[in-house]
Amino acid sequence: MSAPADPAPTLLTADADPLPGGPEWTISGGGYTAVISAVGATTRVLTHDGRDLVVPFDADRIRPVFRGATVAPWPNRIVDGRYTFGGVEYQAPINEVDRGHALHGLVSWVRWTAAEVTGDRLVLRHNLVPVPEYPFPLILELTCTVDADGFHSTLIAVNTGEGDAPYGCCPHPYLRAGSSPLDTWELTLPAATRLEVDERLAPEGTAAVDTVDADYRAGAVIGDRFIDHAFTDLTAGADGVVRVELRDPADGTGVALTWPDDWAPWVQIHTGDRPEPEHHRAGLAVEPMTCAPDAFNDPAGPPVIAAGERSVSRWTIAALG
Repeated sequence: MSAPADPAPTLLTADADPLPGGPEWTISGGGYTAVISAVGATTRVLTHDGRDLVVPFDADRIRPVFRGATVAPWPNRIVDGRYTFGGVEYQAPINEVDRGHALHGLVSWVRWTAAEVTGDRLVLRHNLVPVPEYPFPLILELTCTVDADGFHSTLIAVNTGEGDAPYGCCPHPYLRAGSSPLDTWELTLPAATRLEVDERLAPEGTAAVDTVDADYRAGAVIGDRFIDHAFTDLTAGADGVVRVELRDPADGTGVALTWPDDWAPWVQIHTGDRPEPEHHRAGLAVEPMTCAPDAFNDPAGPPVIAAGERSVSRWTIAALG
């Protein structure tokens, strides 16, 4: 008697999404349109009156270079992937293989779930379960809205564990000022200090921006400079908001990323220098961060969320010109 045939795997395919980052949702209002993908709570497209404010990518492609991702529970790098917290040493997965670091946290490649969707508002959630390299349970909620003032995001992290949890976050947009090459854009960045790094981008100390050809406080053309550094000692405006502006003088257009100065004392700036021609210097990464690179190894201790407490981060991307 022959063995019965295996049943068709309908349950394995019934909920599959044809898009590698999907599902995704579109919100619009005030001239802005944003397309947000579930994987990594990624802003795949952001336009104002049809003009790209971030470097987009096609829905049928795997997201390149963390473009538009939500990053948590640490931004930037943990050097060698090792950190100690509460007297216990942890080893995070090495996903920046060429430099040997743990890069951009744990939620940039997981699917977030939609909790609320309207025409101009999207709420995504993800429960970060404890794992050996980060045994701290968190509930993450990202709310995205659009109106005449821009594309607004709020990321809330709640510590549902019984003890402190080390935590940091950042958004990871690659901004576009206009259609001209990045080298011609003007960057205004109100930062007095730059983090110096070695050839592996591991922190080595700090320097005043006017001593390392990195002073953009009054606005400066990027030119052919390579930037992949974190900046701090940020100056907020009278409204308590830090403002990074990127302008295309030829087009007369630009884009701004703003955030309250009470949550992100650091910002990573990267000119997106890549070996792939289609990605090389296509946009400027501007990543406001709750903490410095390798903050989990800060001798003073990493930033934490106490048991039952929350961390709230807010930022806005808006068109200029």
